[in-house]
Amino acid sequence: MSKENGCELPEDLYYLIEKHVWARPDGDEVVIGLTDVAQNLAKTIISVSLKAAGKPVKKGRSLATVESGKWVGPVPCPVEGEVLAVNERLVGTPGLLNSDPYGEGWVARVAPSNWESDLAELATGMEGVQQYKAFLDDQGIVCSDG
Repeated sequence: MSKENGCELPEDLYYLIEKHVWARPDGDEVVIGLTDVAQNLAKTIISVSLKAAGKPVKKGRSLATVESGKWVGPVPCPVEGEVLAVNERLVGTPGLLNSDPYGEGWVARVAPSNWESDLAELATGMEGVQQYKAFLDDQGIVCSDG
């Protein structure tokens, strides 16, 4: 786990940096969620509306809508495919996005239609973390430690 500008960024995830979402391959599925950066920018998340499982989703389209005291916005999907499952726990406990964005706070599981193609637009590994850090520096983004 790297910590850049106070933000936790695991090296094993694939990032759609400008949208602050991550993807983690899990067999034939991809688990998707919001980054620590996103939850820091949003502050306390008070509501999550999820797309229904079983629906197709285009890359860049919303998997969920997240609302905080400061912000309402989409969770864009970094891959194209079909939504297999959504994290229903987020509806009753939206704060999981704040407390555990890379674990219990996952948003959806998607069966990608072309993972290899989608990979070309995602950053990963230490190089991906460094690209994310450059974006944070460029945007003047710093995460708080609590």
